[in-house]
Amino acid sequence: MQKPQVLDDDLIRAKALVRDVPDFPKKGILFRDVTPLLKHGPSLAAITRALADSWRGRVDVIAGMESRGFIFGAALAVELGVGFIPVRKSGKLPYKTESMRYGLEYGHDTLEIHVDACASGERVLICDDLIATGGTAAATAQLVERVGGKVAGFSFVIELVELGGRAKLGKTPIEALFTY
Repeated sequence: MQKPQVLDDDLIRAKALVRDVPDFPKKGILFRDVTPLLKHGPSLAAITRALADSWRGRVDVIAGMESRGFIFGAALAVELGVGFIPVRKSGKLPYKTESMRYGLEYGHDTLEIHVDACASGERVLICDDLIATGGTAAATAQLVERVGGKVAGFSFVIELVELGGRAKLGKTPIEALFTY
C-alpha cells in the first residue's frame, strides 16, 4: 500500500520544478523532466536529504540506473556515506558483466552490472528518478541479486502511480517522494 504524500515546503518547491514534456520520447508519453530540479541546488539538496532519511543505517551501497539514477543515486550515496554501483545500458561497462533484457513502457532495453559489483549479502538500495511500469527497477533488482547483493529497497523521486510499476517489485520496501 502506498502511503499518502506529505511534502514539506522544500519538497513542494522541488516538485514544482518537475516539467511535463508531452510526446517524449514518443507520441502519447508524458515525460516528467527532472532537469530543472537538478539545476536548482536547494531543491536537489532537499531531494537528496529526503531520499536518504528513510535509509540511514539500513543499506551498504546504492545502485543507480543510467542515466538519471546515476545523479540521484550518487548524491544519495554521498549523503548516506556508502558506495555507489552504476547499472548501465549494454556495452558501457569495461569489466565482466551480468546482463538483463527488460521491457519499458515504450520498448525494450538491456541493463548490465559488473559481476563484482556487490559483496555477498550486501544490502543494496536501488535508486532512480522515476518508476513507471517497473521494468527497469525489476531488472536492476534481478541483476543485483545475480551478483550476490540483497535488495534492501527501492527509492524514487517520482512514481507514476497509474502505470502500476510497484506491483513488479514485490514486497520489497518502495519509497517515492512525488506521485503523479
